[in-house]
Amino acid sequence: MSYDDQNIFAKILRGEIPCDKVYEDEFSLAFRDINPQTPVHVLVIPKGRYVSLDDFTVKADREEIAGFFSAVGTVARELGVDESGYRVLANHGRDAHQEVPHFHVHIFAGRSMRGMVPKAPTE
Repeated sequence: MSYDDQNIFAKILRGEIPCDKVYEDEFSLAFRDINPQTPVHVLVIPKGRYVSLDDFTVKADREEIAGFFSAVGTVARELGVDESGYRVLANHGRDAHQEVPHFHVHIFAGRSMRGMVPKAPTE
């Protein structure tokens, strides 16, 4: 999967599409998901052109990687979910149903969450 400069997150980073921003620093932007799956559902994206976690960890420098993951923790604390708990999810590729070809993590919180992944259908 190659990086598409016309993906929705690239457009958000360029200011072409508005977002409900909750945090921003030199490495990252965090904003509320427009179709939340939990009471708290925030996306955190790096400002660089990375397709996936794999792409990010191969191409980004250590400062950017540390800055991004620090931002994820900062966002969780600022949202007030660090005590009650939250889930961080990053989808990669077709099998994980990655919808936007720009690396991002979801922060889910605000309710109890069950199993890690849906159970496989029985045959």
